[in-house]
Amino acid sequence: MVPETRYASSGGINIAYQVIGDGPIDLVVVPGWVSNIEAFWEEPSFARFFRELASFSRLILFDKRGTGLSDRVVEVSTLEERMDDVRAVMEAIGSTRAALLGYSEGGPMCALFAATYPERTSALIMIGSYARRLRTDDYPYGPTAEQLETWIKAIAHDWGGPVGLDDRAPTLARDPRFRQWWAHYLRVSCSPSAVVTLTRANAEIDVRHVLPSIRVPTLVLHCAGDRAMEIGHSRYLASHIPGAKSVVIDSDDHLPNASGAPAIIDNVREFLTGERRARHSDTVLGTIMFTDIVGSTERVSATGDRRWADLLEAHNAAVRRELAAYRGREINTTGDGFVAMFDGPARAVRCAFAVRDAVRSVGIELRSGIHTGECEMRGEAITGLSLHIAARVAAVASPGNIVVSRTVKDLVAGSGIGFDDFGVYDLKGVPDRWQLYRVLTPG
Repeated sequence: MVPETRYASSGGINIAYQVIGDGPIDLVVVPGWVSNIEAFWEEPSFARFFRELASFSRLILFDKRGTGLSDRVVEVSTLEERMDDVRAVMEAIGSTRAALLGYSEGGPMCALFAATYPERTSALIMIGSYARRLRTDDYPYGPTAEQLETWIKAIAHDWGGPVGLDDRAPTLARDPRFRQWWAHYLRVSCSPSAVVTLTRANAEIDVRHVLPSIRVPTLVLHCAGDRAMEIGHSRYLASHIPGAKSVVIDSDDHLPNASGAPAIIDNVREFLTGERRARHSDTVLGTIMFTDIVGSTERVSATGDRRWADLLEAHNAAVRRELAAYRGREINTTGDGFVAMFDGPARAVRCAFAVRDAVRSVGIELRSGIHTGECEMRGEAITGLSLHIAARVAAVASPGNIVVSRTVKDLVAGSGIGFDDFGVYDLKGVPDRWQLYRVLTPG
């Protein structure tokens, strides 16, 4: 459910904000670059990231002036004005003291706020951030002025598409669904001319002189392989903020919702509450279905990117329609297929048939694999051996076939579903040999 968007007045400028959760700690998230607080919730990984933060806090999200749902001002806003916006939102919700979490470009303003208003700042958290954006002789991190101009030209030329995604989230950059969302998110967050102006303004930020004045508990997080913001930025922050704790996350992504999200959330939780939540996982019996588009690479070459994007959108819509009809839960998309979970194997098999027929109508052929076993539920995510078995079963399936493990076949006895022997296989990374079956009829 998307939180209600409300507005706070800051010097005559309307600042859009949302509040989620009712934890004992107020946590204000200051976004990087651009944002749209309603578009965040359209992307499952961002929604999950914010819900996790809200599980131990009262989480406050807002759009900086000039971006997202806040007033689109013409003038470039200063860090002082952005601090006023945070204070206005805090006052609107009755927050007298909050922890500030700033990622990327949101970090410098949080640092300035913490130094200026220590009585209103319970903690400072900076993720993939910096003290200064441009490289100098005494600050050997970030782009040069020439590299910045190249980047600004790319923004101006390519705005409307998934600008900068390859560096900001390499683990998600090949997912067509995420690329489409990212491009949409950027468009609804800022206009082309405004983002160029904002990028130039951010390049002038330099809060190095502020860092020694910060006297609130500070956590500096950075992903080891971050391509958009080299780790030297955070090392500088941690070494110049008194008492700062620094943690390096094992991830190549810059966006906090991507592969580093679980570790980021764990570290933020521990820093603010003193407790690192054990990853209690609810183990349930579930049926996992993997689907994969046959010959997707060849199809892209044959049809072209635009036609393939249209086919993929039609494929995604068809799969989601059948998942809803058979009570399947979408877990993830793999770019060329889906991962879904069902509470019954017969329902999963019948859904696989319906999905196969539905996507054939748009000219796409699938291979599918299904396995039933114990699944470890961690929030909305699934882990465990059963997930890997289902993936390996799908990998050996031939085009157009739905292949299942023996467990599935045994559990649907009496359902009328027909099978034939598909052979015994060594599944990569999975112990033992596995008897597999091809589904003939859905019963």
